[in-house]
Amino acid sequence: MSALNKAKDFKKSKSGTYVSIATTAFGAFGVAKRIRKARDEHDTLRLIDATVAAVGIVTGLAILYRELKRLGDDDVLLG
Repeated sequence: MSALNKAKDFKKSKSGTYVSIATTAFGAFGVAKRIRKARDEHDTLRLIDATVAAVGIVTGLAILYRELKRLGDDDVLLG
């Protein structure tokens, strides 16, 4: 398998999944900031928007975690 093919399959590997989890979790900091600001300003609509974004992040993390469990030992980059 060439290096280019391995790079293309990075997203399907354990390492790629860990990177995806990290970037998704990092997005949670921005959403938390938006929630805090909406609460301080008593802006219900922005609070709802930030809450929906937070639910999306939680769902994304759950999907990535499930994918990580599915990968198990057949990691694309190792074999």
